[in-house]
Amino acid sequence: MADTNGHPEKPVDAGSPANGNGDGSGNGSSAIAKALANAKAVQARATEELKETIKAPEKTDVWKSVLRVKHDETPRSRALGVLSNVFLHLHPAKINRDAVAYKYTWGMGGMTFYVYITLVFTGTLLMFYYHPSKIVAFRDILYLESDVPFGKLLRNMHRWGAHLMVIMVELHMFRVFLTGSYKKPREFNWVVGVLLLVLTLLLSFTGYLLPDDQLGFWAVTVGTNMARATPLLGHAGPFGPQLGMTPFNDVRFGLLGGSIVDSNALLRAYIWHCVAIPILASAFMVVHFWRVRKDGGISGPAPMMLEREIKDVKKI
Repeated sequence: MADTNGHPEKPVDAGSPANGNGDGSGNGSSAIAKALANAKAVQARATEELKETIKAPEKTDVWKSVLRVKHDETPRSRALGVLSNVFLHLHPAKINRDAVAYKYTWGMGGMTFYVYITLVFTGTLLMFYYHPSKIVAFRDILYLESDVPFGKLLRNMHRWGAHLMVIMVELHMFRVFLTGSYKKPREFNWVVGVLLLVLTLLLSFTGYLLPDDQLGFWAVTVGTNMARATPLLGHAGPFGPQLGMTPFNDVRFGLLGGSIVDSNALLRAYIWHCVAIPILASAFMVVHFWRVRKDGGISGPAPMMLEREIKDVKKI
């Protein structure tokens, strides 16, 4: 039959998707099923790759891009991977097996550095709430402990961390002395360690005055009165008067910024504690760690041999 425009109607295929009775819905269902199957396969493959990455992260392309060396399982390849990486090269490629035993090192050096990093972090946060002024210093401490969320915890972490760092430095040096690790070729590094001990004690001492309470006031008063008896540098010390030292130009005057413990002393203690001594301590720590590497790594006890190694030697 012709349509109203005089053109014959176009026949419609019975199997066409336009025909409601065709199999177009069947083709759509099969496509969706195929897509779901592909998605499940991709998910399964991703899960498997994730498991392999967790088990062996060094086998991933990201890890290989970090270490630009061959990744075969050989001692030379592992050594090159350490030496050619800016982060890993801080540690030696090989170490004495017995030197890293906790019963030998006590882990005091590493734990001291960890506590130092914690103190730097907590101290930086405390600086947001503190003013080195006689008018508001003690009031800032009260505000920190009473009104700042977790402020008391923050201050106590810093305070007890400082005490812990002093103890750890002393234990570290005690262990080094007991094991003879200050001997050749580590004499210079022992001197650096002694300087770090002095800087640690100075950090603890200068932090005493910052709360501006009675404890800090009298601790600094007694400490600086001891400083005026320093040989050559104090007006009450040996050879001090002969060198022209007076109460107004000696080492005590330089520490306090005056002849009494007042606002100048608080400001100078703040600068020494937060800027000058941490910079010096960080510089000496870098030298200390570097010399540990250059002096042959961590000093270890007398070489030990495993039972299987003794059998191998006997065979030779």
